[in-house]
Amino acid sequence: MGKPARLGAYVTADVRGPIAVITLDRPEKRNALDMQTVRALGAFFRDPPTGVAVAVLTSSGEHFSAGLDLSELTETSVFEGVLHSRSWHEPFNQIQLGTIPVVSVLRGAVIGGGLELALATHIRVAEPSAYYALPEGTRGIFVGGGASVRLPRLIGVHRMTDMMLTGRVIDATSGQELGISQYLVDDGSGIDRALELATRISENSPVTNFAVLQALPRIAEMGPQEGLFVESLMAAVSQGSDEAKALLEEFLAGRAAKVTASPSGGVTASPRGGAS
Repeated sequence: MGKPARLGAYVTADVRGPIAVITLDRPEKRNALDMQTVRALGAFFRDPPTGVAVAVLTSSGEHFSAGLDLSELTETSVFEGVLHSRSWHEPFNQIQLGTIPVVSVLRGAVIGGGLELALATHIRVAEPSAYYALPEGTRGIFVGGGASVRLPRLIGVHRMTDMMLTGRVIDATSGQELGISQYLVDDGSGIDRALELATRISENSPVTNFAVLQALPRIAEMGPQEGLFVESLMAAVSQGSDEAKALLEEFLAGRAAKVTASPSGGVTASPRGGAS
């Protein structure tokens, strides 16, 4: 395994076959996000290395990210503030609506811009130390990295209103119950679970992964009949791929894994060779 490459002063990339591990690396500032780091993330996800099928976004130190480096806002004009916010939207869109799924590992502070970054990822694995907050309201500012669009879709406008007006902090357990994270694991095991999930995702057909990332969020915003039509188009495109045909042949021949209930109540697949 080679040395991780520097994407910027505070972020690295370690490509491990089909998985890229992206690490926020500014622990002395609780991984506060400056513009250089945000742009570096956007550039990576805009054009991932050839062969990378999925990414894991993690952090060094005890915290995922304490948010925006506020020193960048102290001297900005109103118009510059608009441009600054928009300059965060584009990189985060590259993550959410890019070509590869992203699994994030959340621990410690996941607040402000750090929460906005996490919300742009597709699967979020939280450790018990994770906590979520939007302190912008107590600092005289407003969210600017996409939280007003992404967070209400997970927890509702009323809960986000509460977080911004009161500075309420949501712990890892409540965050899991609300849907901020999809997995809640033991302390220190977040990266292992994320890599396990990433490995599983990398084995999917690239066409299916692309359809989930590109079509699913758009269908959710459509009317029912429009969504059903787009679903039919994506079903036809995906089942026509060579990967889909090979997987279906394995299943019909009884060589594919079958879906079974896991002890934890989730869904898993048995080893190859199980009956369909």
